[in-house]
Amino acid sequence: MVKSNIVSSKQFESVRLENVSKSFRGGLDPVLKGVSIEFPEGKLTYILGSSGAGKSVLLKHILGLLQPDEGSVWVAGRNLQDLNRVELSQLRLKFGMLFQSAALFDDLSVYDNVAFPLREHTSLSEDEILQIVQEKLSILGMKTGLDKMPNELSGGMKKRVGLARAIIREPSILLYDEPTTGLDPVTRTTVDELIATLKHELKLTSIVISHDLVSALLLADAIAFLYAGKIIFFGTPHEFKVSNEEVIQSFISAERRALRAFEV
Repeated sequence: MVKSNIVSSKQFESVRLENVSKSFRGGLDPVLKGVSIEFPEGKLTYILGSSGAGKSVLLKHILGLLQPDEGSVWVAGRNLQDLNRVELSQLRLKFGMLFQSAALFDDLSVYDNVAFPLREHTSLSEDEILQIVQEKLSILGMKTGLDKMPNELSGGMKKRVGLARAIIREPSILLYDEPTTGLDPVTRTTVDELIATLKHELKLTSIVISHDLVSALLLADAIAFLYAGKIIFFGTPHEFKVSNEEVIQSFISAERRALRAFEV
């Protein structure tokens, strides 16, 4: 049974899934099996689960890139299935997105990468764009290096630039796709600090798709656990740690085993 002590502050959450099911290969490969979840507005929620649990498929439904076979996805009080292509494109402007690889344009400088959404979707002057770009990068601790190219940046710096671009248009919902996967421990800590900074500075409705248990326990306001296509837990980090769900305790035990290698 899904547990939650989290109370919504509004009638409609920014993001809500109701009984969402999705299969592939003509129904032979069920991935989501009746997923229902409300994401607390203005809070940071981690969706945890093992590889292949369906986390990325769930994220694609939130963005409207996939349509559910059954159920509905609501963003800002609107059912995505009721929207036409233009309306869906407009609604997606509410999202900021940090991709696993940062997804920077290799042939554009730091400044041009971050400025790109403003040039594409606004009529702001270059002076206004420069001011906004500097402001967002400053929030993330990057006050210099605007003329550098992506191949001159460390992994942590690329994530800073990717996050600055994600928040440049002041979205109301921020999505992270496996933000710490494949990173060395130092860079992973840097990314965690960036996520914490945005959590406290912007207070956006934020959703992190991840299997990084340590980051989730340190940063999340809420944790959802996706297993075999279903949300089997939704609650606080403390509730997660003491959950009696066997699969969750196995997930935690695997992390503890890794950490014991550092014990003296």
